[in-house]
Amino acid sequence: QVQLVESGGGLVQAGGSLRLSCAASGRTFSTYLMGWFRQAPGKEREFVAAISWSGGSTYYADSVQGRFTISRDKAKNAVYLQMNRLKPEDTAVYYCAADPYNTGSYYSIREYDYWGQGTQVTVSS
Repeated sequence: QVQLVESGGGLVQAGGSLRLSCAASGRTFSTYLMGWFRQAPGKEREFVAAISWSGGSTYYADSVQGRFTISRDKAKNAVYLQMNRLKPEDTAVYYCAADPYNTGSYYSIREYDYWGQGTQVTVSS
């Protein structure tokens, strides 16, 4: 069993930065694929970024490539999402997710078994 708790959301002006954190509990967290997703009002939840268990492979949605960076710290059981050059269209609730099996579909909601409660990110224009 893995529990995930996100933090770091808030209100920021366009062009600004935020760093989201996801604290994980569970002995096997270090072997899981970890992802970030987001959901804007009236829209479906969408993939943002993912990182392999080793941290050696990272994946990004086209909309955030070059602006967002995902990382993980196994010693702290944490995953981070550094978000730079934020845009109003980045406004959403951001969710951390964990995938124990890593079948390769890192972009799919169905790939992940565990989810956090989400943290709100609001970017003003």
